[in-house]
Amino acid sequence: MSDPLRHHGGNLAEARARFGEGPWLDLSTGINPVAWPVPPDRTADLGPLPDPAALAQLEAAAAAQFGVSPALVCAVPGSEMGLRLLGPLLGGRACHRVPGYRTHGAAFADSLPVSPAAPVPGDARLLLANPNNPCGTLLDWPALETLLAERTAAGGWLIVDEAFVDAHPAASIAPLVGDERRLIVFRSFGKFFGLAGLRLGFVIAPSPLVARYRALLGDWPIDATALAIGTRAYRDRAWIDATRTALALRATAFDTLLRAHGLAPEGASPLFRLVSHPDAADLFERLARAHILVRPFDYAPRWLRFGVPADPQALDRIDRALRHG
Repeated sequence: MSDPLRHHGGNLAEARARFGEGPWLDLSTGINPVAWPVPPDRTADLGPLPDPAALAQLEAAAAAQFGVSPALVCAVPGSEMGLRLLGPLLGGRACHRVPGYRTHGAAFADSLPVSPAAPVPGDARLLLANPNNPCGTLLDWPALETLLAERTAAGGWLIVDEAFVDAHPAASIAPLVGDERRLIVFRSFGKFFGLAGLRLGFVIAPSPLVARYRALLGDWPIDATALAIGTRAYRDRAWIDATRTALALRATAFDTLLRAHGLAPEGASPLFRLVSHPDAADLFERLARAHILVRPFDYAPRWLRFGVPADPQALDRIDRALRHG
């Protein structure tokens, strides 16, 4: 069995069991540590079943943020679930880019891992993340359009997981989704808005596939709390714009700290940074003993991924742990 701390981020229970109780700083995920402020009055009526009109309002608010028609958007209880349902709904053989998000390999049965430089065989569906997770590599529109043209000509599909793209709105290929294109995009609510426990995501796809998702998910796929909070958050343009600016500033400050300790940060996403280090295992242990949790990888022992911390106090704490061990 693989080490739980190397399987995915956010496993604080395992970290506490291994390194002790205390005030932990969890940097093992790419979730925004400064969440959208849920208003005290933003409570949902949990008595009745969720209102279908509220689901339509949520999808319309999200669609406006994504730059697509609401008819092409289907809300799901987390993009993770949306990905896992895709293989049975779409069918066909598939490839997933590696290194990448672990769930991509499980979305389709017998999906073939391929490197960015490797050709995609035949009419296979190609699943990748933009920005990539965990590397943070960001593909531009020309590169994505080339991949889409290649998959279309071969009779395949391009599937893009944009879980971290909210900080890079110009990089999103979602506006190209349409019934005439073989393109599917996934978006996550929880990462940018810092509310991953809400379990809310979206599939942006041609309308026949959206209809298949709706039929499989049933009448009440999203709970009333997620409907209310998600709709209001996506309509909060001032917070979204300010957060994009703040994330970039925090990432720049964190890069400066990492470089001061001889660590070269990689990646374009302001939500996380990847570091490659020959003593990554020792570095992970040193930080964990200081109750700072970062993400190691079972398939890349030289890698550590750091979520970008929220404030100067967190930076100081990381600085002390890296200086003193």
